Amino acid sequence: MKQGFDSAKYLEEQSRYIMERVNAHDKLYLEFGGKLIGDFHAMRVLPGFDPDGKVKLLYKLREQAEIIICVYAGDIEKNKIRGDLGITYDRDVMRMIDDLRHWDLEINSVVITRYSGQPSASQFKTKLERRGLKVYTHGYTEGYPMDVDTIVSDAGYGKNDYIETTKPLVVLAAPGPNSGKLGTCLNQLYHETKQGKSAGYAKFETFPVWNLPLKHPVNVAYESATADLEDVNMIDPFHLEKYGETTVNYNRDIEAFPLLRRILTKIYNSEEIPYYSPTDMGVNRVGFAITDDEACQEAAKQEIVRRYFTLQCDYKKGTVTREAAQRGKLIMDEMGLSVEDRKVVKIAREKAELEETPVVAIELENGKIITGKHSNMMSASAACILNAIKELADINGDMHLLPPVILKTIDDLKNDVLKRRNQVLDSKEILIALSMSAVTNPTAELAWQQLTKLRNLQAHSTVILTKSDEETFRSLGIMVTSEPQYATDSLFYGI
Repeated sequence: MKQGFDSAKYLEEQSRYIMERVNAHDKLYLEFGGKLIGDFHAMRVLPGFDPDGKVKLLYKLREQAEIIICVYAGDIEKNKIRGDLGITYDRDVMRMIDDLRHWDLEINSVVITRYSGQPSASQFKTKLERRGLKVYTHGYTEGYPMDVDTIVSDAGYGKNDYIETTKPLVVLAAPGPNSGKLGTCLNQLYHETKQGKSAGYAKFETFPVWNLPLKHPVNVAYESATADLEDVNMIDPFHLEKYGETTVNYNRDIEAFPLLRRILTKIYNSEEIPYYSPTDMGVNRVGFAITDDEACQEAAKQEIVRRYFTLQCDYKKGTVTREAAQRGKLIMDEMGLSVEDRKVVKIAREKAELEETPVVAIELENGKIITGKHSNMMSASAACILNAIKELADINGDMHLLPPVILKTIDDLKNDVLKRRNQVLDSKEILIALSMSAVTNPTAELAWQQLTKLRNLQAHSTVILTKSDEETFRSLGIMVTSEPQYATDSLFYGI
């Protein structure tokens, strides 16, 4: 894939700019939007972007920074899922803590926001506390959103606990949107100001990119990624009025800005606050590290098509509304794109029609497209992965990497012993079998060595993948899309 982004330049520029904001106050509360770790959307639309670039940024600033993680009690209660990882928000909080500790970053605490005694949230709080973590609960803010006098008072922010911090940069992170990061920042600013301290607020949001055009594919891809949230990119009218400069922000920040400015004015007891627009609040420098705009535009267009398929499948699964799915189609149409702009789609569809069975197609780095079909022994995903690594290892396609007798034994274990009804071997099971075969079979070992070459390749399935196959593709780093239809009529088995 052609690179279009300089991660090293970004890291240097971004850290310098954040520290400029930090140095203007005794303490800066920095709201981190998007994914703190594993920002694969940014990696896909900005080829060359390090998906762990944000956590590496914090590592560079680790002597000055500590982290507060926010999670909304309602999301815990309803077991909200982080779609790209397939785990619930409470589990993702624990994953974030483990990952941040791995980077030697300081976790101050976890804040459960809009808490009103929800049983699952209470249980989660107890679980974290018994593992030695500080946990705060913040309730609904009295008077919010219209009564600013009550919001900024002891009856509003004053009712929530003040979180003790020691470092000049406090980062607010969360497993997903609407987790209460902004409210927690404002709560802290209220308490800090009451104590006579100078504390500031800033927002770190990668997308939309404020200094790219409104309809730049990178910004449009963000709209597609947030179709379920109904985010819409807009010209920042406050920035345009104040500075005569056209910048891009999204509707929620623009709509919330007048209220936010009133709250900040009340907290600081001054009309002279440093922000005249949502753009002013941001510290994002990602646009300055784009080195090849054409490469980023093309990558973003591919992401828009991928998001279309994701939304169609999510609608089929019942996890998004019809409006969200339709919005994904509308965005794709507005950009003049079609599903066949994704090369693997046409090949997979044609092969599936010919074979009358589910098919997965994967595009190798050299542009060659390899397919695999569903059989009575293994899933199409498993077959495609095996065929792809055989191609990469220059192994004859007719050669068996795995002895049929071994596959039959595993199949008997699943269906006869473990009573997994009519389930073929999935890609994870096939890869485990391949790993075992590689110990004694040099050809299998050669194929096994090719697995890392599948990272960042494109694939398409003519049916919705099983959870196991989906997780395997994710772990291998393969960017896969699926047609919005199930392989069988079963509601539980094989899903």
